[in-house]
Amino acid sequence: MSKSMSTHHRLLLLHLFQAAAILLLLLFTPAASDLASDRAALLGLRSAVGGRVLLWNLSSPTCVWPGVICSPDNSSVVELHLPGMGLSGQLPPNTVSNITNLNTLSLRYNALSGPLPPDLFSLASLRNLYLQHNFFTGEIPASLFSLTSLVRVNLAENNFSGPISPSFQNLTRLGTLYLHGNHFSGRIPDLNLPGLVQFDVSNNNLTGEIPRGLSDKPRSSFAGNALCGQPLASCRPKKKLSGGALAGIIIGSALGFLLILLLIFCFCRVLARKGSRSNNDGAVAKEKELEIPVPDSGGGVNDDRLSAVSAAKEKEKGESSLISGGKTKGLIFLGKMGWNFDLDDLLKASAEVLGKGTFGTAYKAVTVNGLAVVVKRLRDVSMGEKEFKEKMEEIGRINHENLVPLRAYHYTWDEKLLVYDYLPMGSLSALLHGNKGSRRTPLNWETRATIALGAARGIAHIHSCGPTVSHGDIKSSNVLLTKSYEARVSDFGLAQLSGPAAFPNRLTGYRAPEVTDPRKVGQRADVYSFGVLLLELLTGKAPGGEEGVDLPRWVQSVVREEWTAEVFDLELLRYQSVEEDMVQLLQLAVDCTAQYPDRRPNMAEVVARIEEICCRRLDPQENGDEIVDVAEEEVGPAVN
Repeated sequence: MSKSMSTHHRLLLLHLFQAAAILLLLLFTPAASDLASDRAALLGLRSAVGGRVLLWNLSSPTCVWPGVICSPDNSSVVELHLPGMGLSGQLPPNTVSNITNLNTLSLRYNALSGPLPPDLFSLASLRNLYLQHNFFTGEIPASLFSLTSLVRVNLAENNFSGPISPSFQNLTRLGTLYLHGNHFSGRIPDLNLPGLVQFDVSNNNLTGEIPRGLSDKPRSSFAGNALCGQPLASCRPKKKLSGGALAGIIIGSALGFLLILLLIFCFCRVLARKGSRSNNDGAVAKEKELEIPVPDSGGGVNDDRLSAVSAAKEKEKGESSLISGGKTKGLIFLGKMGWNFDLDDLLKASAEVLGKGTFGTAYKAVTVNGLAVVVKRLRDVSMGEKEFKEKMEEIGRINHENLVPLRAYHYTWDEKLLVYDYLPMGSLSALLHGNKGSRRTPLNWETRATIALGAARGIAHIHSCGPTVSHGDIKSSNVLLTKSYEARVSDFGLAQLSGPAAFPNRLTGYRAPEVTDPRKVGQRADVYSFGVLLLELLTGKAPGGEEGVDLPRWVQSVVREEWTAEVFDLELLRYQSVEEDMVQLLQLAVDCTAQYPDRRPNMAEVVARIEEICCRRLDPQENGDEIVDVAEEEVGPAVN
């Protein structure tokens, strides 16, 4: 009896053990299989799309790959952020759609093309979809309108076409809908979506009346179409003019034209009478312009500081040349800043040599009223007075918070001076490489990211002034810093002033491979130089020169071997929480230093990507379905 009871207990324990094992398998196997399936989908995407290969280390867990965000228990991928990664080609089916728990997909600022795969919208959990600034074509797949969890949809700046489907009405939780910059046609459907806060369909081929439910949106949301109705002009038909009204308009226009001709004739007569008087006034004005002399530049500056006495002696030399018929002139100020000093004040000021650069020597001058400015004495200027002045006026019109503005200039045949603001913190180059001792102030990740973003914004503004406008001499010594370590880019536009001999060979570390004449640097070459600057920030190494390295080639060789950690400055390796950000900024730098110019991003894209990488940690966390009105609408703690 006891034996049978013992056997019974053993069987019971065995069954309990088997049940527990099965339960454990049921609990843990799906999570592991989900993540394995997601990993396979990501690798399928990586191998299918063209462009630059994503830097995903296959020996690392999926959840630490750049741009991949997993659930809190690391059981599945829930967010995929690959903006501005240089991806191209069509988005293949059975890749992203297999990441079943995905709630955020960001592929913006790439070169993806073709129609969207219909199975992309089998992702029932998808809430945020960011596909703007690609080359997608075709109509929006009908399967999109079954994703009732969608809160934010941005398909702007693509090549989508066809009508805007009224089925958007099915997306009852939608708060952001950006469709601008496409080829949508037809009428705008009447969407009754109470939560729709951000809406833009501008720059399409839309026609007809704006639905009443969207009339509260800004005018800019509908610009660039053939639309009417609130908030635009009324759609009421225009009344045809009668024959009498047309005749009156024609007669009135003719009389007005004759009156204008008469006024022009009278004005010309008045100018002719005052011609001689104007010439005399011009001569007087020239004499006034000659009142402020300039020192003789034949002798160099032998000391680092010029005393007020020596400045006064130089002033006397200028006065004597003026009396004998010399052509010295004063400062010409640019912009609207009312500075109360002139060249005479600069001559009396003490001058401290700041350094000798590509285009000349820079001095810090402090005027008698305590104003500190930088005076740059140019050398080897190869253009005439008229061309020089036109160039200075062009540079003076370029203003931005991340640029050092040109405040004034002076030109004579033997002396060319430029006046800038003085920034006491000096240059990025000095901060990175100047002091290697114990007193050196290390730059943390946040400071470097702030500097990179500020410099990028300044250069992007220069490029926005026209397709042929470039900086021409981007390097760390031309990135000056404020006391709060904000970047100010200097010396923009000066590359065309000097001959080729003014550019030393040590600057070739920043120079794009296609540049043969350093005076002719295009915008894509600027992007290359900025990429080298990014590498300099990340590695702490100086590019080019006797002690410098070919940073782009060195970084690419290290990354190719997947020794990414060895790339970064030792001072940055302490910040493990931002390792992913550093890798993404490194990827951007590699893109900027691509061998071929057409494979480099433009500076506007560079700014967007740095903002994605460096600023998202300052963004508020996602809070339910609340709509956050930010520039790019990305939400949550995700890596963009």
